[in-house]
Amino acid sequence: MSKLTGKVAIVSGSGRGIGRAIALKFAGEGARVVVNDLDPEACAAVVAEVTAMGGEAVGCPGSVTEAAFPDRFVKTALDRFGGLDLIVNNAGYTWDNVIQKMTDEQWDAILDVHLKAPFRILRAASEYLRAAAKREAESGKPVHRKVVNISSVSGTNGNAGQANYSAAKAGIIGLTRALAKEWGRYRVNVNAVAFGLIETRLTTAPAHGGASIDIEGRTIPVGINPDAFSKLAQIIPLGRAGTPEDAAGAVYLLCLPEADYVTGECLTCGGGYKMA
Repeated sequence: MSKLTGKVAIVSGSGRGIGRAIALKFAGEGARVVVNDLDPEACAAVVAEVTAMGGEAVGCPGSVTEAAFPDRFVKTALDRFGGLDLIVNNAGYTWDNVIQKMTDEQWDAILDVHLKAPFRILRAASEYLRAAAKREAESGKPVHRKVVNISSVSGTNGNAGQANYSAAKAGIIGLTRALAKEWGRYRVNVNAVAFGLIETRLTTAPAHGGASIDIEGRTIPVGINPDAFSKLAQIIPLGRAGTPEDAAGAVYLLCLPEADYVTGECLTCGGGYKMA
């Protein structure tokens, strides 16, 4: 039997990149997955991939920053699959600038997607998690559930030009540790994974080459200068940038039954590189 058989997972930002890899990994290990992305087509494509591999998935497209989204996200899992066991707060992007040029809009947008949205999703899930834990305790059949919040080495160590992103990713670690203490009584393990240099569309597109993403009407430039990317990869002890599958593997580790006694931790997944 696969390690996650019978589990129901919601994974935000899972239409592409790391989130997609997490959704596929979970599905491959037996979980039923609610897939989310801003782009309904990307969302549907991952659902189709899961279905093609014999798994079960349903799409929940939309922006995690919308006030009504968290309830809809959780409700989709409960209505379609009858439960909720794994929550991965992965959705996000970067919008960089040095502090003297960073606008309030840039600051607010990044804090909203990386910190406020996970808070709202976890708050929306809390009623179900508490009620389920009570029922299971009364029946003598306790169940461990898992939350994995996505942080970054920018949050653990800071990064020039990313005051907004670094602050948000540091904040998610604080949220993780607070909820680990609140939700331990419900047998909910709450952990974080801080990613280092991972190959995604946000990092591999050439910087200043016109590459961008569209986020709710905003055109956001993305990418790292290829020379800088190469130099960063060279100083990683394992000698390369990580893949989305590497990143998904770290998240998966914290969702295993073997991690039932691990909570309130932040695991760095960076090939040994921590931006010290």
